[in-house]
Amino acid sequence: MGDKKTISTLIEGGSASAGPPLGPELGPLPTNVGDVVNKINEQTASFEGMEVPVDVIVDEETGEFEIEVGKPPAAQLLIDELGIPKGSGEPNLNKVADMSFEQLCKVARMKASDLQAMDLRGACKEILGTAQSMGVTLEGVEAYEAQQEIADGKYDQQLEDEEGI
Repeated sequence: MGDKKTISTLIEGGSASAGPPLGPELGPLPTNVGDVVNKINEQTASFEGMEVPVDVIVDEETGEFEIEVGKPPAAQLLIDELGIPKGSGEPNLNKVADMSFEQLCKVARMKASDLQAMDLRGACKEILGTAQSMGVTLEGVEAYEAQQEIADGKYDQQLEDEEGI
């Protein structure tokens, strides 16, 4: 195995191209730029319209490569899921959206591999922390109150109904 070069960049999901930033970085390496771009677009298609962190790890001798796709920030996932332009500049005063428990679980599952949480309950509570700072409520309740409601068992049945992470 030769030396490996890692190219880290942000790419709009499903929209990588042979132009900058990838093309100039990959050009000198013995790998097929088109193959790399296609693989990135395949792996990021579900994040269309969102910036996602992507690492391309290329073996400088053989040209073999791996793609590692990160997850968009939780705030970006919430913005996309809720169809809002951005979070609130004053989240304690101005609320920008109210999400359903199902939406919370969906975002928590999308972000699960990046979170500290061991289960869907913990992942939901972590996403609620981001929601609180954005001015997003859960079913009409302040996100920090919703975290407590999850801890108190209010959503246990729905958590059971939603499949685990």
